[in-house]
Amino acid sequence: MPSLLLIDDDPELVAEQVRSTFDSRYRIDVARTGAAGLQQVVAKRPDVVILDLRLPDQSGLEVYRQIRQIDARIPVIFITTAKGADAAIEAMKHGAYDYLFKPLDLHQLRLVISAALEVSRQMNQPTILTETVPEDDVEGAIVGNCSSMLEVYKAIGRVAGQDVPVLITGESGTGKDVVARAIYQHGNRARNPFLALNCAAIPEQLLESELFGHEKGAFTGADRRRIGKFEQCNGGTIFLDEIGDMPLALQGKILRVLQEQSFERVGGNETVRTDVRLLAATHRDLRVWSQEGKFRPDLYYRLGVFSIHLSPLRERGDDIRMLVQHFVKRYSRELNRDVREVALEALDLLRDYQWPGNIRELQSILKQALLRASGPVLLPAFLPDVLGGAVENVETAPSPSGSTSDSALESFILARLQPDMSDLYEQTHNEVDRLLLKRVLEHTRGNQHQAARILGIARQTLRMKLRDLGLHVTQGVQDDTVQS
Repeated sequence: MPSLLLIDDDPELVAEQVRSTFDSRYRIDVARTGAAGLQQVVAKRPDVVILDLRLPDQSGLEVYRQIRQIDARIPVIFITTAKGADAAIEAMKHGAYDYLFKPLDLHQLRLVISAALEVSRQMNQPTILTETVPEDDVEGAIVGNCSSMLEVYKAIGRVAGQDVPVLITGESGTGKDVVARAIYQHGNRARNPFLALNCAAIPEQLLESELFGHEKGAFTGADRRRIGKFEQCNGGTIFLDEIGDMPLALQGKILRVLQEQSFERVGGNETVRTDVRLLAATHRDLRVWSQEGKFRPDLYYRLGVFSIHLSPLRERGDDIRMLVQHFVKRYSRELNRDVREVALEALDLLRDYQWPGNIRELQSILKQALLRASGPVLLPAFLPDVLGGAVENVETAPSPSGSTSDSALESFILARLQPDMSDLYEQTHNEVDRLLLKRVLEHTRGNQHQAARILGIARQTLRMKLRDLGLHVTQGVQDDTVQS
């Protein structure tokens, strides 16, 4: 149960607001003095602390400093009047998560506390590397024993204790964020904060302010100084997901942070010093992007001092069986289902599917299947339609015209509608291409010249698309990436 600790000398109103914002699934404790609050921090280790700047026995800043000494990973949100803004900003410079003004805006309160709880979960949820299916219900487990995953485990062990940047590469949904947390948790900064930011999910004009902060008046709407993630996470670790989508202009500031551990806030001239370890991830080929001028080569070389590559799920062999067992066990408990086994026919469908969305898609598919399931065995009938359409043997059982129905494509899209998805357009476009080219080449019995004419594209373009999608032509078309 997520826990919130409110430290406020007059907590009735604020506590009522917090309780009205978060339901009974959250434990909310209250302390009226700084000393009482610190005792509860030691005894209960709350997930998030909401701290008033003005307390009867000591200042909120002093309480905050002591909380940092107890556990620097606990996100602390200050609540204050407008007159106390300077003190709250000072707290942010020393690592506080955020601050809110009284009277509290309940919508903003929900957003800030929810985000802080997620940050707390990322820092405290243990990440386990295991070559077998874990016995316990573990959310942060990295499961697999194929050769590529064994290399990932070795790489994490080699680099975790070294204070160098790490670039994690791989297709979307392969678990790059979990690897980043494993590096953090096994590293020298594991007792300090960990902040993650998806560069593709934040508008370009806001990303620089989010990372480096801004001064009051730096742009329209900048009504107060903002402390960015690099200043807020001083002494800790920052994970920049999808760094390949970062604007070129901003990449220069990231390079400077790596080289000099310094930067300026947006609209400011003061040089801010920081001490952070940078972990980055991308599904892009940064070598190609740097050659094409889409990514700074100097930043690529700096990030690429140590790289870890995650193979796509379709190349991980029998790991799929292990992952299915792991997630079925975990999600059966979460969704209150009594599914204990997976039918061999269902497992065959799961093994043969190409998994363009990788582990993220596997998780979504299994959740959908468990919600449909009845009885202790997961049957093929419970799996979404997209799996049946994706694993047909197109050489011996070509699909009739129109089999790529709207429902199959809709299932494909719905399986990927996740908060951290950043390339749904590209994945859907590739899937439509894959299905379209299969059907047309089945119709022409592998005649590429005729297929190109029907499609209205050049034959060279058709060949290039087939190569990019991992397809090769027989009498119809087969997928090179199908698991053996």
